[in-house]
Amino acid sequence: MPRKILAFAGSARKGSYNVRLLRVAAAGARDAGAEVTLLDMNEHCLPMFDEDFESEQGTPEAVTAFKALMKSHDALLIASPEYNSSFSPLLKNTIDWATRPAEGEKPLECFRGKVAALVSASPGYYGGYRGLQQVRYLLGNIGVVVLPDMFALPKAHEAFNDDGSLKDPKQRESAENIGRALAVFRA
Repeated sequence: MPRKILAFAGSARKGSYNVRLLRVAAAGARDAGAEVTLLDMNEHCLPMFDEDFESEQGTPEAVTAFKALMKSHDALLIASPEYNSSFSPLLKNTIDWATRPAEGEKPLECFRGKVAALVSASPGYYGGYRGLQQVRYLLGNIGVVVLPDMFALPKAHEAFNDDGSLKDPKQRESAENIGRALAVFRA
């Protein structure tokens, strides 16, 4: 049975380098036989997490839909932009909402038993690697097995062709290999 991968980026910016890189890594996963769902976070607008909001208004429908998607997939492919040496507020907010148990749900149910692969693209020299380390730590803390290899794309503003492909074949192969590794990983 092919691995079902939910792929999303912690960026909602039009033309996001991380969304572009996510597509490259997802292509590698598909080539390895995985079924990949590419999620546009603009279509899943989650309000800023706030326990008062949650207790007064309940869980937003967008959160419930996102968690259902997570539960229907056994792996996560995440592209994380780096903001000031950390990961984006969008990614943190998404993870925070997904950790909130619904009534009758076990704690961290959306994350337990999941495996994840991480990529990042940044105009900076490190390609978002510092932020990836923090995402790895956070996901590990909530029960996700994070693959050891990550891919960080430096100088992302110069790295892509107009069609979204990577100019450098070695970088393309490295990004695709992250997706492939996720597709074939078995615990």
